[in-house]
Amino acid sequence: MRNKGDLNMKKIAIVAFAALFINITGCADLSATQQRTMTGGLGGAAAGAAIGAIAGNAGMGALIGGAAGSAGGFLYGRSKEAQERAFQEGVRQGQNSR
Repeated sequence: MRNKGDLNMKKIAIVAFAALFINITGCADLSATQQRTMTGGLGGAAAGAAIGAIAGNAGMGALIGGAAGSAGGFLYGRSKEAQERAFQEGVRQGQNSR
């Protein structure tokens, strides 16, 4: 008979592989912030599932980790966009002052 922990780890591995595959193939038409949000969500879900499996509820861990990772990825993406806009504005101002 299989150990319940081995079955949970197998499920986690399958979900992580599927999430990685979707992430790699589905990001072609997304903006940088959308890509960061998705990557953060997938990474958070994988980490949350692993921690949740140890704690006894992989699904809840994946849900919480995915939400936290998505939020973090989104905020990081927005921050990088703001930095890029500020940089481009500085470049324009420098070119106009010549």
